[in-house]
Amino acid sequence: MAYRCGMILYLRRLKKNLDDMNLKREQLIMNTKRMRVLLVILLMFLLAYFLFFKIQTYLGQQALEATGINRVELSQALILAKQQNRFILADMSAIWCPTCRKLDKEIFSKEIVKQAIAEHYIFTRIEYETDEGKQFMKTYNLKGFPTLLILDKEANMLMRLPLTFDAELFVDYLKDFIEMKTLS
Repeated sequence: MAYRCGMILYLRRLKKNLDDMNLKREQLIMNTKRMRVLLVILLMFLLAYFLFFKIQTYLGQQALEATGINRVELSQALILAKQQNRFILADMSAIWCPTCRKLDKEIFSKEIVKQAIAEHYIFTRIEYETDEGKQFMKTYNLKGFPTLLILDKEANMLMRLPLTFDAELFVDYLKDFIEMKTLS
């Protein structure tokens, strides 16, 4: 009888241990499934982000090329500004920036804007993604883009232009600056 009671207790403990092991196994399976779901979600998010970034970059490149505006690097703009006695119109942008793309399409692609720039300015576009872009933002304490600055031939900031998507108003800003400098 004692042997039988001992065996029953042993079997009960064995069953409880097996039940605990099954429960741990089920929890491990559930955790593994959760991790797989989280991994799939993370991969989908990264893929979506990558595709979004690539699409925005492609669209930005298309908009920039469509402007047909003559642009040079900042170092070259400084040399040309000294040689031609002109101001520098510096456009701090990011190729993937939708607002920068809108500026390209609605301002820099317009003939009246290109003519106004060609008359008195050397145009340079500084891309945020470059070392030059990061240094430019730091030098002029810029917080975002697009940012349009008028610089002298020594790279001193003379004016920060207000952002507008009205080409005629933008041309007025450029002309007003020249008139202001002519009067002073």
